[in-house]
Amino acid sequence: MTTGVRRRMGVEERRRQLIGVALDLFSRRSPDEVSIDEIAAAAGISRPLVYHYFPGKLSLYEAALKRASEDLASRFAEPHEGPLGARLLRVMRRFFDFVDEHGPGFSALMRGGPAVGSSTTNALIDSVRQAAYEQMLAHLGVTDAPPRLELVVRSWISLAEATALIWLDGRRVPRAELEVQLVHDFAALAAVSAAHDADMARLLRTMVRNEPADGPFAELVGRLIALAS
Repeated sequence: MTTGVRRRMGVEERRRQLIGVALDLFSRRSPDEVSIDEIAAAAGISRPLVYHYFPGKLSLYEAALKRASEDLASRFAEPHEGPLGARLLRVMRRFFDFVDEHGPGFSALMRGGPAVGSSTTNALIDSVRQAAYEQMLAHLGVTDAPPRLELVVRSWISLAEATALIWLDGRRVPRAELEVQLVHDFAALAAVSAAHDADMARLLRTMVRNEPADGPFAELVGRLIALAS
């Protein structure tokens, strides 16, 4: 018989393991409901050893949140090629992939959890929103957003967050429908703003100029015309 020898992990490797374990547990239950003992058991180590790498549950939660926030921010990255509507739809699909994978943790973060209110948590949440905002401006070909465009983009990001939270509460609306609806929401917000501002009107014309007849933006126009008639 041979006896297996457990390999000793380095500090950073062990920290990465604990963060991964915590993220997995937080994806299934609210962080408030997950104990350090559960994290230790899932990682196959003792409770004191968890505290050797992280001073407490809050610091571990913040480290896990940092990794999750970097993942979420990356979901808004998209090659600037092809029609804008199709690009936004792909972004929304990846966004909802994340929400689906990290449901309880995402909900706890946005609605209130063990680390909410800390300066670290607030900064991480803001960094995700800012990354999404900057990606949207890049898709629109804008470097310095005028006030009305900033209002439209930031309002849409907030709407996407709220929509995801409502969807998680029972998933009563098909996810695919909400992904398309959020793309339509962006076009609608831009159109309403364009009715009040010449710069936004020019931007809206640029947005829809190369949209295909079977794209999300054209679909919204067709639905509105059908309603009016």
